[in-house]
Amino acid sequence: MAEQSQETVIGRITSVFGVKGWVKVYSYTAPMEGILEYRNWHVRQGGKRIRLEVSEGKRHGPGIVVRLKGVDDRDVARSYCGLDITVPTEDLPELPAGEYYWRQLEGLRVETPGGACLGVVKNLMETGANDVIVVRPTADSMDNRERLIPYLPDQVILRIDLDAGVMVADWDPEF
Repeated sequence: MAEQSQETVIGRITSVFGVKGWVKVYSYTAPMEGILEYRNWHVRQGGKRIRLEVSEGKRHGPGIVVRLKGVDDRDVARSYCGLDITVPTEDLPELPAGEYYWRQLEGLRVETPGGACLGVVKNLMETGANDVIVVRPTADSMDNRERLIPYLPDQVILRIDLDAGVMVADWDPEF
């Protein structure tokens, strides 16, 4: 399956931290501190792509705080709040066989073992016990229902074929 984007969102700048230009960051990486391994970030502001360089960052309480290079003022830092942080997709580490980034699963056609189409993966959610796939119906789906399917490889999720754009789920279509 072709990549949907050349960049991947890895977090979001949420608010300012202190008066010296630091910002709070919500990280989408696991572990949370993994976002600090990417030193060159990009954000979109006013339709323009801006490169931000991380000078330093650390875990602070339940989150991450970061000082951006050249940002020493709270008001300048505030201008970045609410922006998604992206990195080039090729900067992401290679995963072991059988593991996938969520972005790779979004858009896959979901079928039953018998070949019935349940829809496509809209997104995934963390629930604590296990991740859940949100499957949205399409024109060729067997019905018009949105489904929440547990992401349990080898139990519910039997096969993922990124090249074919298909995920096979052992899931009762009536559920």
